[in-house]
Amino acid sequence: MKNLSTIGRILFAIPFGIIGLNHFLMRDVFLKIMENTSFIPGGGFIILFTGFVLILASISILLNKFIQLTCFILAGLLLVFIATIHIPGLFVEDSHQAAMALFMLLKDMGLMGGALMIAAYYNPKK
Repeated sequence: MKNLSTIGRILFAIPFGIIGLNHFLMRDVFLKIMENTSFIPGGGFIILFTGFVLILASISILLNKFIQLTCFILAGLLLVFIATIHIPGLFVEDSHQAAMALFMLLKDMGLMGGALMIAAYYNPKK
């Protein structure tokens, strides 16, 4: 079971690292999403800061350090994404954008649930 837990932890961390890296590489795409659907101030700075936080969280989980704190922070960040970006995105006139917002909302909801489960069940003494 220990090996399975390690594989699951690694598989959970990798998307956060890639998404965080995308915040740097595809900043214009994220800016467009924020302009259309979000009311978060800060624009480019917030996108880069969020990318940095996601990369740090991924590294923390991969290195098996500060797992509970990291997962609680990730869950909170994902809740902010859901409330401020994805839910407002459901109400745009473009049906394609609304469908993408629903997909992203469900993805982030699942990742938030996973982060909360890891934080709840992680036992550093094992």
